[in-house]
Amino acid sequence: MNYARVLHILGLLLFVLAGAQVVPLAIFLPTDPSHALQAFAAPIVGTALAGAACRWFGSPEGDLYRREGVLIVVGAWLLASLSGAVPYVASGAIPSPIDALFESASGFTTTGASILRDIEAIGRPLLFWRSFTQWLGGIGIVVLFVALLSELGPGARFLFKLEVPGPKAEVLHAHVRETAISLSQIYLALSVVEAALLLLLGLGPFDALTHTFSTISTGGFSPYADSVAHFTPAVQVVVMLFMLAAGANFSLYYAALRRRDLRVFRDVELRTYFVLVVLVTWVVAVALLAQTTPEDASATAAGVLLDAAFQVVSIVTTMGFATTDFSTWPSVALALLVIVMLVGGCAGSTAGGAKIVRTIIGWKAAIREVRLTFSPNSVIAITVGGEAVPEASVRSVVSLVGLWFLAWGVGTLALSIGEVDIVTAATAAIATLSNIGPGLGGVGPTESFAFFAGWQKLVMVLLMLLGRLEFFALLSIFLPQFWRR
Repeated sequence: MNYARVLHILGLLLFVLAGAQVVPLAIFLPTDPSHALQAFAAPIVGTALAGAACRWFGSPEGDLYRREGVLIVVGAWLLASLSGAVPYVASGAIPSPIDALFESASGFTTTGASILRDIEAIGRPLLFWRSFTQWLGGIGIVVLFVALLSELGPGARFLFKLEVPGPKAEVLHAHVRETAISLSQIYLALSVVEAALLLLLGLGPFDALTHTFSTISTGGFSPYADSVAHFTPAVQVVVMLFMLAAGANFSLYYAALRRRDLRVFRDVELRTYFVLVVLVTWVVAVALLAQTTPEDASATAAGVLLDAAFQVVSIVTTMGFATTDFSTWPSVALALLVIVMLVGGCAGSTAGGAKIVRTIIGWKAAIREVRLTFSPNSVIAITVGGEAVPEASVRSVVSLVGLWFLAWGVGTLALSIGEVDIVTAATAAIATLSNIGPGLGGVGPTESFAFFAGWQKLVMVLLMLLGRLEFFALLSIFLPQFWRR
């Protein structure tokens, strides 16, 4: 293990994080100098000094292999979460280090769960930083490495594959750095277009940027307690459309631009994604309309349909935005929302969850095992979109799904300790593991995660990181074999 090389690379990350903290400081220094300086001046200096120390004690020599790549990816997300927490503590807005770490990890992992009860009270500089961490986490700080830093050399391939996991093992292009740059440009372009549309709809620059950051990253932080319900239906529709775009596989955008061929959007996962959204929205809307009274049914039909569509898209893409308190919805609607929480968005997107293509592969693998019980000599290939899925990928998907349910079960048990009901514990575990944000019960869209004990918040931070890194990279560092030569 080339620890000196790993330390040298992580020093670069700390410089990137220090630079990211300069952004809210520079924006709000003219209008709110006291809060901006208190929140960011010392953290910027501290993060930059830590980066300089890592560069000093590290070494640029030596190659990066798989173990170094895993350690860099895991270390990057841990350092980002720790560094991002410092402005909350330094400003006094979140004095508890554990609470600040929870908020920061929720931002960088694009989870959207929050311990804040009075969101608007922490001030605009920190609210901007809170959403900005989601935007940085959405594109992936390691993809940012690959896109911006040339010194990674051949090791960029390992970092990119770990940061953009999916059922296919190959990278999108032979030149990994070019691919990372292209994905970053697509991410930035979507951000610019959404921000421009929100500005045209009358939002101020602060509201447009913070909600764009959270939308494109499928993070879900809003600077308002009532989330996107704070705005007009037109704004909600625009946000919903960009949530859908962010939940799709970014490699399809890349392929469409590269090949100049829109047929790539016939992808089976993408079609399943849209069919799932439409069907669940229809069932939820019918269930909601069925419980409205005759007097207000005609007046609320359009609003009910918009609420149903917005919340379904928000949950499928693991966004976390809300326009209504969906925890009061009928049981069938809540059951469907829990199911789509488990599934999540498309692989290669900023969404969390198990991912649609993995769900498809897992389902087909289960059916194959059923068929083999009565026809054990059959050779049954698993196909997606007419292409055979390698057995190594099938095993990886089945293992990941198994680990996902194990983590959910253990997380639910841990969070149910104390006076926490099982619905709250189970959906809090799903919400953090799938990087969704709100759950049901005590962690519904109008509630916060503040009531959990400190150690339980650390459990949820671990669940967020497990969901963001999709298990294998994070769990591998706990194996003794990982550290052996």
